[in-house]
Amino acid sequence: MNHHKTIDFSQYSAIRIGPIAEVHIIEDADALPEAYLIGGANNVLLSPTPPPLMLLSKKYDYIKIEKDRLIVGAATPGGKVVSFCKRHNIANFEFMAHLPGTVGGMVKMNAGLKEWEIVNHLYALKLASGYYLKESIAYGYRYCDLDSIVFEAQFNIEAGFDAKRLERFASMRRTQPKGFSAGSCFKNPEGDYAGRLIEAVGLKGVRCGAMAFSDVHANFLVNGGGGTFEDALSLMMLAERRVKEQFGIALEREIIVLDSRSIAKMT
Repeated sequence: MNHHKTIDFSQYSAIRIGPIAEVHIIEDADALPEAYLIGGANNVLLSPTPPPLMLLSKKYDYIKIEKDRLIVGAATPGGKVVSFCKRHNIANFEFMAHLPGTVGGMVKMNAGLKEWEIVNHLYALKLASGYYLKESIAYGYRYCDLDSIVFEAQFNIEAGFDAKRLERFASMRRTQPKGFSAGSCFKNPEGDYAGRLIEAVGLKGVRCGAMAFSDVHANFLVNGGGGTFEDALSLMMLAERRVKEQFGIALEREIIVLDSRSIAKMT
């Protein structure tokens, strides 16, 4: 049985850009081989002609404790994990309160704040082909080397939910721009900050149509309302070009561009 859902990505995606598209809903590990898993669509920029898309069903939105492990379905929102950990006095997940998206997407990009990353306390992942211990997975700053869909994440449990830590993370997030964006536009190059580089090449606050590099934090591409894929992409490419010319640094995108016309941009 085919499961599909029609989604208006100009309302659903965090950056509020994208077409109305049919999305395949994964119920029983029935993923489409050529489709892209969108999760909460928090760090994606969809073109008017995206590749085939898929989404995990609500079946994969769950949290439970088994022995000394926290078992979390990949479709579970981060905020839900934090509420659960607060209720059960579990430490180390406070940072997730202020990260958008679902656990599967967070694992895939090893999301985090400063030294706090989701992989830090990971025990194992359930992929289509079975369970994999963290030690068997390559990961680093803002990436996990996975070419398969994450269905479940298992974490080691430590006692001691920390309300002060929660507030510290909240204050860190308050310095980030309000409004519609896909989070950080580029990964921080080693030993530097993408925001500093974008500001240094004169692009902080620069607009293209309704899109702009935020005048609060230059590494956030924000949509003032009615922004288009073309405007967003042109600003990203302008930043890449200027930073390369001026500093010799190739900025690496944290936002994933989904465009069936140029699959090369999906990396």
